[in-house]
This record gives sequence, C-alpha cells and structure tokens, in this order.
Amino acid sequence: MNTLTLRRSSLALAIGAALTSALASSTAFAEEAVKKAELERIEVTARKTVENLQEVPVAVTSIGEAQLQENGISVMTEVQQFSPNTTLQASRGTNSTITAFIRGVGQQDPLWGYEPGVGIYIDDVYVARPQGAVLDLLDVQQIEVLRGPQGTLYGKNTIGGAIKYVTKEMTGDTTFNVEGTVGSYNQRDLKITGQIPLIDEQLYVGYGFATLNRDGFGDFITSDLDNQDRENYNKELTAARVTLEYRPTDNLFFRLGWDKTDDDSNSKGGYRLLPSELTDAPVPDSVYDSYTSMPTWNKVELEGLSFTARWDVSDSTSIKYVGAQRESYSPTNIDFDNTSLRIFDVPAIYDDEQDTHELQLNHQGDGYKVVSGLYYYDGESCGVFDAILEVGAQLDKLGVGVPLPSFTREISGCSNSSSKAAYIQGSVDLSEKWSMTLGARYTKDKKEAYVNNTALLATIYPESGWIPGYERPDFEENRVLDDEQDWSRFTPRVGVEYQHSNDLMFFASYAQGFKSGTFNPRAATAEPAANPEIVDSFELGMKSEWNDNLRANVTLFSLDHDDRQYISVLPGEDSTVLNQRLGNIGKSSANGVEVELNYVATDALSFDASLGYIDSDFEEVIDYDSAGVAFDKSDRFTISNTPELTFNLGATYRLYTDHGDWVFNGNYYYRGDYVLFEEDSLLTQDSYGLLNFSANWYSTDGNWRVGVHAKNLTDEEYMIGGYQFVTPDPSDPSDVSKYTPGLGGDNTLIGYYGDPRTISLTVGYSF
Repeated sequence: MNTLTLRRSSLALAIGAALTSALASSTAFAEEAVKKAELERIEVTARKTVENLQEVPVAVTSIGEAQLQENGISVMTEVQQFSPNTTLQASRGTNSTITAFIRGVGQQDPLWGYEPGVGIYIDDVYVARPQGAVLDLLDVQQIEVLRGPQGTLYGKNTIGGAIKYVTKEMTGDTTFNVEGTVGSYNQRDLKITGQIPLIDEQLYVGYGFATLNRDGFGDFITSDLDNQDRENYNKELTAARVTLEYRPTDNLFFRLGWDKTDDDSNSKGGYRLLPSELTDAPVPDSVYDSYTSMPTWNKVELEGLSFTARWDVSDSTSIKYVGAQRESYSPTNIDFDNTSLRIFDVPAIYDDEQDTHELQLNHQGDGYKVVSGLYYYDGESCGVFDAILEVGAQLDKLGVGVPLPSFTREISGCSNSSSKAAYIQGSVDLSEKWSMTLGARYTKDKKEAYVNNTALLATIYPESGWIPGYERPDFEENRVLDDEQDWSRFTPRVGVEYQHSNDLMFFASYAQGFKSGTFNPRAATAEPAANPEIVDSFELGMKSEWNDNLRANVTLFSLDHDDRQYISVLPGEDSTVLNQRLGNIGKSSANGVEVELNYVATDALSFDASLGYIDSDFEEVIDYDSAGVAFDKSDRFTISNTPELTFNLGATYRLYTDHGDWVFNGNYYYRGDYVLFEEDSLLTQDSYGLLNFSANWYSTDGNWRVGVHAKNLTDEEYMIGGYQFVTPDPSDPSDVSKYTPGLGGDNTLIGYYGDPRTISLTVGYSF
C-alpha cells in the first residue's frame, strides 16, 4: 500500500547522525573551557500533587513549555514522538478527532457510545469524547503522558494511560505575548496571550486567542463540486480562552476558566489505494488528493467552563475542588468510498455534553502522604449517521439498466452515562530507603442507551439544508434498542519503592484499570451491553541521575487485557453487511520496555533519547459460526496502531552571543511497522522515520524570539488511518492485489496520511 524503503529510513538516520556530529563539533570549537551543566529539575502532577519526576514511581513523560516552543510543537499529536510506546494521531476524516493508543491499548472507533482507552485531561478536567481532542497548544505549561493503567487516581477509561494538558497559572504581572507564523502551504497563524491584574496580588484576568490557517496538502479533484472548497487536509481554526484567578489570601486560590474552539477545516478525503470498480477515475497521483460526492465542509465546535478552588488548610493539608461543563457539536461529511458517486457516503452528527465534579483532600505527614477524593461524571453522547449506498450505480455497471432509488441506512441514538467514584492512594516510608504505595478506587457506573435503526429507499441527510435545497422528510424511526445497565468496579494499585540513594530509585508496582461497559451504537436488534474491559499491569522501573548530567529512566512492563470489546459482523456474513454486533470477544497480552535518557554534555550541548519496545498479541478471540458453535480466531487478529519499536534521538545546542541567544535542535523519530485494523487488516504501514530541525533566536532583552522549524525533512508518506471494505479474492487469497468488492459494491480500501514536509517561520514578542 505505502512502502517506505529501508534506504530512505537509513538516509534519514544518517542525516540525523551528521546533524548530531555537526552540533558536537560546533560546541568543541565554540567552547574553550567546557563547563559541565546540571540536569533541569522536572515537576509533574502525575499523582495529583506537584512532585519531582524522579520521585514518582510512574512511567511518565513530561514536555515543558520551552521544549514545546523550541521544537515548534503546535498540536498534541506531535507529543507522541517523545513518549515511548505511544500513538497520538489525527483520526480519519477530520483534523480534530484523536486516535490514542498507549502500550497497545486504546480505542479506534470514535462513534458515540464507545469509551476511550486513553484519558485526555485539560487542567484536571476529563475530556470524554475524541472529537476535538487534537488540541492546538495555547498558553500551555506542560504536557504529561502517563503510561499504563491509571485506574486509581484517574478512574475508568485510562487503561492504556492518560494525557494531561496543563495550562499556566498567572503570575499577577501585566504580560502580553503575540506570535505570528507563516509557512508551507500558505500557513498563517496568529496567537495572542496575556494577563492583566485587576487587583494587585489578588485578582487577575488572563486571555488567549489563536487563529490557525493553512491551505490543503492536496485537493478534492472531483469535477462536479460546484461552490465547494476543493482543499483537502486544510486548516481553518479559531480558539479563545479567558481565565479569572483570585487569591484573597495566601492559602486560598480560585480559578474560573472558559474556552471555545471552532474548527471549520474541510472534511479529510481519503486516498484510494485501489482503482474504483464503478467509476473511471484513476488512483490519484498524490496521497493527499481525493474524490468525493459529498459536500466538503466540516465543523467541530467545542466550549467549556471550569471552576477550581484550592484551600491550603495548613502546610501539610490541602482541599481542592474542580468542576467543569463541556459540550461539543460536530456535523461531518465522511465519504467512505472516495469517488464521485454516492457509493458509500456517511454524513453524520456528533453531539456531546458532560458535567464533572471532583473534590480532593491531600495530606502529607511525617513519612507518609495521602491523596484522596470523590468524583462524579454525568454525560450525554448522541449522534446520527446516514450510510448512503447508491445501489443503482452498481446495477448500471453490471448493465442491468433498471433505475432504482438510493438506499440509506440511518442509525441514531444516545448513550447517557453517569459515574460516581471514591479513591484514596497513599505512600508510607517503611524505612530510610524502603517505601510502599497503596491505592484503591471504587467506581459505580450507570449507562442508558437507545438506538434507532432505519432503512429507507432514498438519499437521506441528518438535517435539512445539508446540501443546497435539501429538505429532510418525516419518517417513523425504528427503535431497536432501549436499555440501561449498571457496573461497579474496585481498581487497586500496589507498589514498593527502594530509594538506593538521592539519585537512584527502583520501583515495582501492580495496577488495574477498566474501560466502561457500553451498548452497541450500531445495534440492529435489542442486544445486551458489552461488559467493561479490564487491564492488569505489572511494572518494574528505575529512576536515576548520574553525575548531575545524565538522567536514565527505564520501565519494564507486562499487561493482560481481558474482555476486549469488539464490533464484528453477524455469523456467516461478510464485509457487505451493515448489521454488526458488539461483544466481549477475547483477551490480549503485552510485554515491553521503555527507556528515556537525557544527557547534558556542556552548558551548550545536550542530548535526549527515548526507546519503546512492545511485544503484543491476541491470545484468544471467540466468535461463533452460522451453527452457533464457538471457535477461536485469534490468528486473524493483530494489535492495531502499535509498532513493535519506536525511538527518538534528539540534540540541542545553545549558543550565547552579545546579539542574542541561539537554540538549535534536531530529532529523528522512528516508528516500526503497524497495522491499522485488528481483524484481517489489509492496511499496514511500513516502518518510517521523521527528521526534524529547528533554529531559535532570543533577543538579549528577552522580548523577541524567532524560530524556524522544518518538519519531516525527507518528506515521508505514512498512513495514520483508513477504511477497508473489501475482502481478499477467495479464489486466490494469497494474492494481496486481488479483492472482492465490499459494502457499496466497490473496492473501498482507503488511506489517510500524516503531514508532508513543512517549513515555518515564527516571530514572537513578549513584555
């Protein structure tokens, strides 16, 4: 499909090595007296308190504001390069929906009702849905990636891990920052942030605004797109934040925050990897070009309101409350077949609301510390999609010549959830060197769901006006499922730590997490809900610093993933069937290692590296044949979106002059091959590497900064998503070039791709 040769990857690696060598030579030339610098102290909030990274017995990667800025990282998905065994990618069909996997655990399908396997948090507020979760970074302090189940402190749906987006608290000073960026594909970005004290040392208001725009990497090349924007993979987004902080006394803190994002980028069109059976259009020349029979517009609207109150009762005890309300609305056009005919078109709407409340009590005593809390979540996730199948096109191709109306399968419904939880986690010193961590969380979930499943001999869109002049008809919806289910779960954590010295700690832990049970949002009958997924994880790790300039953190892990939820077709049917069932079908396991290294060679030169290796497999997948007899088909399943090997090599060189400070950095990021689908995947991305380089200048007065950022210098093409609605030809299944058309009667094998080579220039001013 998309083969990247070893030669190109080796070339990229050689360039990276040459870059590192050049930086080292420059350092030797520039520095007459070499002074050894010390490692930067990194503070994280992985255990809901501020702690030194090296004291936290959790596999966590933290990327601070300076590193994000100097590497030109503008969206959350780029963070995957710096965290081992992590996949963060923009999902198929849209720029704003995230596909997140950590250690082979995640959720690929973004349909309402499904629960994520990796939790996304914005300032301690859980974001339940993947729509809009590809966050553009604005006024960020750091991004933290917590790997492994976080079921004790963060609750359900963090069985793979958690991503934390932490914004900056205000200083109380008047500040103003403006940043403009121009770049490849007519990139035009503007970000403005700042703060103003309303009452000195007590009341402050902060603000942020961004407008992010870019032309498409490719085009919709269908000829009959009248009055439609033809750009594919473009960007048109605005975001705003307003924050009010109040500190009436030294031990009281209040924050009220509002944020809104409008993403009007076009729907993403996929690249046809096979010629169409029903049209004469060839496979496009560029992987960023596409055909479509649908409108190209798309929309993602996000809005959130949050309130935080913190009371430092004493030097050892604090109470914190975090409450939030978030909602999102996303009408979208997904052309599954990517042709100029309505062979398999899916206009859809996602509509979500959520309210969360969390009350924390943290206490630190002589030789122990405790984090505890109560949590409540109430959410409503609704949607509708119309699967439009132009059956007449297939008959015409076969020469039948009988005009028939289109066929539309409409599925709509809601999945309403409430969740209550209580948790406590404590660490106690057993001796001068030994300590133990014990944690537990009890969660009570309730889910109510209904599904309407209707078949119509017409072309139906979710709303009137979806295309010019379209009026949605009235018809009786067919409710096939209306049910509710309760689940409860106790998730423990047990760990032991050995502090060999101030700079060396070993830890071992066991943790359990669960992903909530759910009803099938595509149900055709009143089928029962799928039970929660369970992950049991064991870790053995080391946190170390050597000679004040080398940090080496290593984690070995093993996990068992049971009761995996999976959508499969009904017994005896194939990929041409829309009816699907959801069930707990099997289990998988994974073993791996994660290594993170930081080496500060001199005041000027530093290196960083990370490596992730994972061996993951399905051990059992139970299905039933047409006679109702169970059989194991685990040999047809592969863990998706999970390369066996990932690594990143980076170098940073700092040059201090009378005319300002320079920061040069480069990194080479490698991902091994991976499949896009669990069952009988026909889409495999071969291994590839991304080579990036940045140069930054800071004025001597600290007000001005300029950055040049080059991404994917070797212009690699790599798939990050796709659709497969074909099956191998039964007459010769070993020949991967022969397929039997699937749903819609066409060869629908589609790929979506990551960004090509881009170069940008950023100029910023602050006071």
